[in-house]
Amino acid sequence: MNKQFESIIKQISSVLIGKEPQVRLALTCLFARGHLLIEDLPGIGKTTMAKVLAKCMGLDFQRIQFTSDMLPGDILGVSIFDQNAGTFHFHPGPIFTQVLLADEINRATPKTQSALLEAMEEQQVTIEGETRVLKQPFFVIATQNPLEHAGTFPLPESQLDRFLMRIKLGYPDRAAEKRILTGEGAQSVLDAMDTCMMHGDVFGIQAKISQVRASDTFIDYLQDIIHFTRTSPMFHVGLSPRAGLALQQASRSWAHLQGRDYMIPEDLQVVLPWVTGHRLRSRTEGLEIPKNQLMELFAEVPVPL
Repeated sequence: MNKQFESIIKQISSVLIGKEPQVRLALTCLFARGHLLIEDLPGIGKTTMAKVLAKCMGLDFQRIQFTSDMLPGDILGVSIFDQNAGTFHFHPGPIFTQVLLADEINRATPKTQSALLEAMEEQQVTIEGETRVLKQPFFVIATQNPLEHAGTFPLPESQLDRFLMRIKLGYPDRAAEKRILTGEGAQSVLDAMDTCMMHGDVFGIQAKISQVRASDTFIDYLQDIIHFTRTSPMFHVGLSPRAGLALQQASRSWAHLQGRDYMIPEDLQVVLPWVTGHRLRSRTEGLEIPKNQLMELFAEVPVPL
């Protein structure tokens, strides 16, 4: 294990108790230049994870609490007329930051959700005909409640596809919950936490991840996975080329997390359900496929020796 990541994970886990596997996946996603979607019940710790990740990386942070009456201008910004100067002045919205927490993103209408599409894909926004480049690095950490909860709007496929990974936190185990109930992992711990890295460290990690090598054998295995989703009768629609690139980049990041400069099939298998789970639907019901069933299907693809 990479010692730098081990130190970061230990510090984050002091606040987010009992969620080390999810912390590792979140770091994998963010250092892969991806965006992270966290889905779970209210009160599980989704917002806390977003806050601690942002503070640990030492980057500018903004939070948007999505509601059903929110408009795109509330995210991107608006131009306001200055009577003294006789001109319009643009007032940037909270999207002009480095780490954006889109809290309960599926409580906003699809029109408002779509305001994030260009920013997440191209690291820029176009407002009133003018393109404005966002700060770098730019990460979106979105949280959403399960769709069966009242007042939620399902994210369209185009929006879901912008997220490199989707993870769930789940309930803490008994030991972790006892630590939470006795005061560990409280807001005071988060406030006292030191940043884990400097601004330039994030770029340095991303540069190293881009140099992680992919062998021909690994690429063949990745293509076999993609081809399987396109031909299997279990899937409504197969993985797109963009999804294939997402799998490769997430595998690179996970390999670097393990201290390697090359990828192996096991790296792909680790990130596979978290990268594909929100992109694949069953052919019969059009619903998401449970993680365990999804991995059983992928087990049909031979792993190269």
